[in-house]
Amino acid sequence: MTACWYVLHSKPNHEQLLWEQLSSRKMETFYPRIRVRTVNPRARKVKPYFPGYVFIHADLEQVAPSTLQWMPGVRGFVSFDSQPSMVPDVLIHVVKKRVDEINAAGPESRELFEGLKHGDQVEIQSGPFAGYEAIFDARLPGSERVRVLLKILQGKSLTKMEIPAGLLERKKRHKPILF
Repeated sequence: MTACWYVLHSKPNHEQLLWEQLSSRKMETFYPRIRVRTVNPRARKVKPYFPGYVFIHADLEQVAPSTLQWMPGVRGFVSFDSQPSMVPDVLIHVVKKRVDEINAAGPESRELFEGLKHGDQVEIQSGPFAGYEAIFDARLPGSERVRVLLKILQGKSLTKMEIPAGLLERKKRHKPILF
């Protein structure tokens, strides 16, 4: 078998510790982080893009899954039917590119989301809900995340979701053409 990407679920706020342990064992990892602007000067200036998760590139025939599952700070693999779920290489590439774009733009550029008001229409640009339209609900205090309302099924109910603000784009309003 060849090496594939997997996701390890960490205990709360243990992503950095887990990443450091894996890196010290010379394992290829991906721990996406974004720079954030904080109110408290002692707060962390870098936060996980996916809180609670670290990606690892490993051949599970060479490295026993139990070795990874029982490391300090690990809850286990993201699994389906008790089998660690593989993550496609292309998804890792897309996430890396998006995190690089967000970090290159810097926390200050995210101020465009400050202008969003409850009820504004937005479109999710990437991730599993890419292309979906949603309604902006609220910006979550102390984070770069927002809450949106998403109509997932044909019913009339809306589902609340919390996602990184960088995944949103304000839906362009079409101005009426006047003759």
